[in-house]
Parts: sequence; structure tokens; C-alpha cells
Amino acid sequence: MARRRIKRSAKSGLPPGTLVHIGERRVEEPRITLIRYEGEHFEEHTVSAGQVVRPPRDQGGVVWYHVAGLHDVKILERLGEVFGLHPLILEDILNTEQRPKIDDGDDHIFIVLKGFISTEEPGGDLISEQISIVLGSNWILSLQEREGNRFGTLRDRIAACQGRICSRGADYLAYALLDQLVDGYFAILERMRERIEEVEEGVLERPVPATLHALLHLKREGMFLRKSVWPLREVLSRLERLESPLVRPSTGIYLRDVYDHVIQINDAIDNDRDMLSGMLDIYLSSVNNRMNEIMKVLAVIATIFMPMTFLAGVYGMNFKHFPEIEWAWGYPYLFWGLIVVMGLSMFVYFRKKKWM
Repeated sequence: MARRRIKRSAKSGLPPGTLVHIGERRVEEPRITLIRYEGEHFEEHTVSAGQVVRPPRDQGGVVWYHVAGLHDVKILERLGEVFGLHPLILEDILNTEQRPKIDDGDDHIFIVLKGFISTEEPGGDLISEQISIVLGSNWILSLQEREGNRFGTLRDRIAACQGRICSRGADYLAYALLDQLVDGYFAILERMRERIEEVEEGVLERPVPATLHALLHLKREGMFLRKSVWPLREVLSRLERLESPLVRPSTGIYLRDVYDHVIQINDAIDNDRDMLSGMLDIYLSSVNNRMNEIMKVLAVIATIFMPMTFLAGVYGMNFKHFPEIEWAWGYPYLFWGLIVVMGLSMFVYFRKKKWM
């Protein structure tokens, strides 16, 4: 995944609850979408921050405000005023490096988790963004860093009044948002598993430096994915056991299903991490074995040529009297004969020992 540096120094020395955006600016201008539905009635509008109002408790249906873009502090301040959000909650929304967490307020529940996008290019980066969800009595506030159709399928279901969501309350919509995000983790894991299989073939067939880079890239992504998903178990477990009038008992069974999915995802992430660690060991062993084979061949060649080098050194000395120097066939028979015989003898011996 692409590395990025988050400058937290902007918060240094400021009092708690001071609203400062920490992260990247993912959109040009934040956009607020209002979705209101009740039964088969559905309406959707793009509104400004000044048009955001909190629905009365006795109003029927569900009101869903979705905000794409978090860098505008004034919009967050307006949302905090309208929905009565504590400044610390707004601070957590603006800090896009927040770990998954849940806070239970008097009249709302605040949840933070991560959403992921995998680029389509081979070996593409894993892109993450922070998703914040605030659940009220008959309203939902969701905020994400970038524009996108992350909840487009859910919006289409509501518009077509498919399933139970049209007749359920805001707590069921919060479950549906969590469920869609968790289902997206499965898609990320499937794509990562395909890339792991491709790298595994390269490790087993012919490991090259590019294979090592791909292994380390996948290992880094797996660590980040685990860091982002592992705390979600605690979040969903607490949400399921939360004694709050905002979460109806009938929604609990659906939250348990999402919790089970998160358990499966964490198990799959751990399995992939173990697989990558094993592949890294196999890669290093393969490289060492290849190096050992090369060194063995070079050692055998050097050993074969060692006596030849010795003879060449002896007969290359500048002495006038050699017993064989006056013999006409001394050079071809004695010198080259000895070299060829020694070389072939050592070659046959090494082949017999299966050293070559």
C-alpha cells in the first residue's frame, strides 16, 4: 500500500476537542446527501450544511445524511450543533488515523471503522479511508473521506424498497452500513489471495528480486489490514451487547451475523499472514540453495583446474635446465597429457560422487 505521512504536530498544545483535520484532502469540496425514506416513500437530495436539520423524534421514517469529504471543519461544527455531538466525537471524525472504536452517548452511538478499495492494476495498492457512523433515534449520519459509490448498492435497495430495510428503523440502517463495509473486506481478501497465489508460483518456480518485493508488499498490506479489522471485533461485540434504546433487540441477531463475518475475516487475515511468512522463508531458502549450487559448481571447476594451474606454474618458471625441455614430445605428451588425464580423472570422480 502507498505510504503516507500524517502530520499530527498540528494538534500539539491545543486543548481537547479542538477541531483540526488530520489526514489527506481526498475531495475538492465536501458533499452532503440527504436520504429520507419510510416504507415505499423515498427521496434523495444534495443539501448544504445550512440545510441540515435534525428530524423530530416523533417523525416517522429514517433520515440519512451522508457526508463525502472531511477536511472542512465548518461543516463538522455545523453537524455537531445540529445533532448535539460532543467536540471529542468531532475530533475523532477529523482524525482520519483513528482505530475502530465505539462510543455510547446519551442520544446517539458513534462508530469509527475503516473502508478499503483495491486498485484494479496488477499489484495495485490497498487504499483505505475512515468511515464514521453516528446513530440516532430516527436518523443516521455517515461520513467518509472521499467521493465514491461505496454505499450505492444499499441506496438502490432503499430506493427500490427491497428487503426489510424499508420497514425497519435507523438501527437496521446502521447494521446495513456495517454489513456492506464488512462484505467489502471479503472482496479485498479474495483479491489479495489471488495475488498471493501468483507470488507463490513465482517463489516455487524461479524466485527473483521482484518476487521478494511483491512478498513484502503483500505482507505490509496484511499487517495494515489486520490492524484495521482486528479492533472491529470488540466494536461489534460491544454494539451487540449495548443496552441502549437506539438498538432494538430484533437487530441484535443481524449484528451477531456481522460479528461472525469479522471473526472469519480475522482468521483469513491470520492465515494469509502465516502463508506469506512461510513463502518468505521458502524464498530465502530457494535463494540460498541456488547460491549453494552455484558455489558448488564453481568450487568443482576450481578444484579441477587447480593441478593444471600447478603444472602451468612449474613449467612456466624461467630456469634454463629442465629434464623435459630437450624432449621433442615433452610439451604435447607430457604437459598436455598430464593436464587432460588429471582433468578427466577428477571430472569422472566428481560425477561418481554426484557432486556435479
